[in-house]
Amino acid sequence: MSQLVECVPNFSEGNSQEVIDAIAQAISQTPGCALLDVDAGPSTNRTVYTFVGPPDRVVEGALSAARVAARLIDMSRHRGEHPRMGALDVCPFVPVRGVGMDECVLCAEAFGQRLAEELHVPVFLYGEAARTTSRRSLPAIRAGEYEALPEKLKQAEWAPDFGPSSFVPSWGATATGARQFLIAFNVNLLSTKEQAHRIALNLREQGRGQDQPGRLKKLQAIGWHLDEKNLAQVSTNLLDFEVTGLHTVYEETCREAQELSLPVVGSQLVGLVPLKALLDAAAFYCDRENLFVLEEEHRVRLVVNRLGLDSLSPFHPEERVIEYLVPDRRPERSLVDKSLCAFIRDVGARTAVPGGGSVAGAVAALVSGVGGRALGRGATGPHCGATPCGTPMRGTPIRDPYVAGPQCVGPHCETPSAGPQCAGPPCGTPLQEDAVGSPLLLPGRGVPGQPERLARVPRPHSSPLAQGAALGSMVGLMTYGRRQFEHLDAAMRRLIPPFHAAAAELTALVDADAQAFASYLEAMKLPKSTPEERDRRAAALQEGLRQAVSVPLALAETVAPLWPALRELALSGNPACRSDLQVAAKALETGVFGAYFNVLVNLKDVTDSAFKDQVHRRISSLLQEAKTQAALVLDSLEARQE
Repeated sequence: MSQLVECVPNFSEGNSQEVIDAIAQAISQTPGCALLDVDAGPSTNRTVYTFVGPPDRVVEGALSAARVAARLIDMSRHRGEHPRMGALDVCPFVPVRGVGMDECVLCAEAFGQRLAEELHVPVFLYGEAARTTSRRSLPAIRAGEYEALPEKLKQAEWAPDFGPSSFVPSWGATATGARQFLIAFNVNLLSTKEQAHRIALNLREQGRGQDQPGRLKKLQAIGWHLDEKNLAQVSTNLLDFEVTGLHTVYEETCREAQELSLPVVGSQLVGLVPLKALLDAAAFYCDRENLFVLEEEHRVRLVVNRLGLDSLSPFHPEERVIEYLVPDRRPERSLVDKSLCAFIRDVGARTAVPGGGSVAGAVAALVSGVGGRALGRGATGPHCGATPCGTPMRGTPIRDPYVAGPQCVGPHCETPSAGPQCAGPPCGTPLQEDAVGSPLLLPGRGVPGQPERLARVPRPHSSPLAQGAALGSMVGLMTYGRRQFEHLDAAMRRLIPPFHAAAAELTALVDADAQAFASYLEAMKLPKSTPEERDRRAAALQEGLRQAVSVPLALAETVAPLWPALRELALSGNPACRSDLQVAAKALETGVFGAYFNVLVNLKDVTDSAFKDQVHRRISSLLQEAKTQAALVLDSLEARQE
């Protein structure tokens, strides 16, 4: 897994586009850094930049940006709504992938030391990088802001961690540190600045002081007025969105505003947001309003609507959700990303992986995936007609100057076409239009280089490439919402989600099985010349075997809770889907059979007898349950006369 750190420097300039662009260019031109977002605020006179890269690269990117800021920003002339103390006011480092907080602390220390040495400015460490408890809080360091620095720097307790204790009028001071992901979230009010600040004081953890704490933990808040939007905001920082979520801040602000007879008119996210924060909010609204929303895309859209995230400017999740911007790009294409033909070729190749475990995971996932069928040969929409490609093409509903035409998303192509043909080797062949008609395009805004995907549509399971159909979920969805089965809607709302949730788990296990066995093969290559090397190798082999056992066992465990839902679907689901349920039952049973044999083959070389016995009993029980339950489902379907 590649190492990735997020850096979020906040510069004290939000009006001069020349300065904003120059800093952005400095970051984006740093090798290894990817600039994800630039969020400028005229009233706050502040711009938040978000970029990612390996640890050493983000330090270089932050330094490049700081050098530009030192030339172009003069703090002695700065005015703005946001608290600040320096041209580069704060520069946090945040772990994203493959790194821990310790590495981010090292980033902050390296950046702070080099910034102080190069620009001769005072630098403070905060957050997880703080060397004293009194400096963990950024507001404590920034107290008094820029104007208080001349006197503050003379005090021994406020000697900077790096750089001189002297005041630098053009720069001020900088805080750098390490922290977890912080969400900057503002709620819009048609009110005065003072009214917004009153609400902020009631909500933020600090409250009005030690004697009057606020209601929401891990929340910082302030009230201000945005002149350019002619409204006020309760501006908040969510320090831990799993303690206090977006929906909690929004709903509590609404409650406070209602008591003051003030209208809330949407909200605003500054910078990027973790996907889980949006999905947590979606779960809250689905539960409160008894909504049945399965798809991730729809859940995100629900949150955008309920929180009014597009009230000040369009909110495009593909540009604002960090997981969408920074996918875990592995050096080799994962098994689940491959076409069916490519997956089968890999299974049949003269290699140990992928093998039975991956196939078992794939078989089980076929049953449990989401209801939309994958497009491909025989599917709605244009697709590449070449062998071995045959994959759906991506198009855009508008004339996008950045996209010349449809794009093949298959494993062999994945390049934009210059016209109506696949330009990616080894294809370069004309696109074929399915007889059903023209492509269905999802509504939305075209993103340069990222044309919008074709909509997924249900297809009969006999379709050649419809083998990835979600049989369990499909039967529920083919029952739910139909007038003749309206009395079953509540039951379908309960039965469909287990299949939907299992789909993601089972799909991930396809790759996990191959990766687990690959770990064992790597352990086989370890040296064994000395007793110490032999001990290390033996321990690594045992750990590899445990991992190789755990994946197929997890597959069987994931399938087990699906049987009651499948049995109930067999008794009450759409009778036209009887054959789908029959295939589903046998596919699930086959998946567990595959898991059983893969557990046994790896378990025989495990030396921990207690572990072996426990796992053997469990996988045997799961197999027996699968055989029994599959037979019950098939019997129920045979007995059903409709």
